[in-house]
Amino acid sequence: MTQLNARQQKVLWATIRQYVSTAEPVGSKALIEAYGLQVSSATVRNVMGVLERSGLLYQPHTSAGRVPSDSGYRIYVDKLIRPAKPVAKRVDRALTRQIDWDGSNLEGLLREAAKILATLSGYVALVTMPTGEAIRLRHVQLVQVAGNQILLVVVLDSNTTESVLIRLPNWVGTDGGNLADLDHDLQILSNFLTEQLRGQTLSAIAQLSWDELDAAFQRYAIALESAMVDLSHRLQQAQIAISGLAEVMSHPEFSKREQVRNLVALLEDGQTQLSPLLQTDPDIAAEASPLQIWIGSENPLAPMQRCALISSTYGREDTLLGSVGVLGPTRMLYENAIAAVEATANYLSETIAQVA
Repeated sequence: MTQLNARQQKVLWATIRQYVSTAEPVGSKALIEAYGLQVSSATVRNVMGVLERSGLLYQPHTSAGRVPSDSGYRIYVDKLIRPAKPVAKRVDRALTRQIDWDGSNLEGLLREAAKILATLSGYVALVTMPTGEAIRLRHVQLVQVAGNQILLVVVLDSNTTESVLIRLPNWVGTDGGNLADLDHDLQILSNFLTEQLRGQTLSAIAQLSWDELDAAFQRYAIALESAMVDLSHRLQQAQIAISGLAEVMSHPEFSKREQVRNLVALLEDGQTQLSPLLQTDPDIAAEASPLQIWIGSENPLAPMQRCALISSTYGREDTLLGSVGVLGPTRMLYENAIAAVEATANYLSETIAQVA
């Protein structure tokens, strides 16, 4: 990474702050007036020239001032700022006051947190739902709905329930056309599945051994196994609560219709692509810092290469459940955005832990 002396750091910091504030190329005179730099315009221009040759600033036009490059933002984030504590406190207060979660609907909690984060940050907020190895099963229940249709209900330790409707073969439980014994069979099967799967991750569904079932219940096995594997696959698909598209579209960087269309398409249809950037993989998160920042060209997804993505993880005890992030233009006040993301992630971890 480029090594800067104290004056160069000060000028880079001031240039980025000014550009974030105005969205206009920055000149030496504006920096001296706005930030009280105790040097001449010639000195500031000289320092800005050094920063430009180092690839940290650039001139969009020959006669214009300078704007930060992605590399300039990277040094700003890594070396020149700290998260803004007042912003973190404001976000935590808003979440605490506006959300009253009773522990029964985790998805509702996450979606509400995303709305509040988007409003307070001014950027798109993204919150990933718990998936895969992040969640464990607590209880399984089979309920007769009508005729040979039964409902498979799975209670997860994330305080959510998932269900799937199953149509059993016509002969199951219908000896002599009588369905009276089906409820009894379903209760026994529910107890068996709960005993086998309680505390296990979703991947355990695929490895479940049906051999321990009595012969009388083997006729249910094929339909139940297929339904449970389908449910497991569904729950392991990327699901991201997204809020705040209107907020981010107000920034001048998104004035071009095609750019907006590509970004919106990614947010709506590209959640599988987005998830790795949001640290939803527990193995990756365990090896890296909870805070991840992708700036401009660092983003591997083309529609995001004029954007910055900041994310941090939330969880329960030592279990990673998901991630919280904001997506906005690279011209972002990073100290505020980082503070907002970390405060939201901390709030979710603490809130979920209280009802676990």
